[in-house]
Amino acid sequence: MWGRLQLLVAQGVVTLVGNETIQATVLDGETLTNLMRVEPYGFSNHPKPGAEAYLLFPSGDRSLGFAIVVGDKRYQASLLPGEVAIHDDEAGHSIKLGRNGITIDGGGHAVNVVNAEDLLVNGKSFLHHRHGSVQPGSGQSGEPI
Repeated sequence: MWGRLQLLVAQGVVTLVGNETIQATVLDGETLTNLMRVEPYGFSNHPKPGAEAYLLFPSGDRSLGFAIVVGDKRYQASLLPGEVAIHDDEAGHSIKLGRNGITIDGGGHAVNVVNAEDLLVNGKSFLHHRHGSVQPGSGQSGEPI
């Protein structure tokens, strides 16, 4: 019975990644294939080889496993307690819900808003706003109203 319980959970290192499954090597050197990769609804990712996988095997059966969490300490964001971020591995793209507000970082790349009727900033339309103090020629207009 104790041996069966020990087979319920394992920690491994990801070696191959597919759309729905991963392959991982567990601590005893055993390579496990076709591990179902579980993702929270609405969130998707593609972990890199070398990421850590926490595996669950119902009934202790190593032929049917689930990667319930896949994390990668190589690419962790630095956050304060209670902060949350979505980020990539190296390009510097992130969305951070932090102590001082929400930050969207494009990592030096364009940030695209697609298939949107408009973009509102503090209730003001980006596409259809008007300006006050408009001057002819090359002068600058006033703030959006």
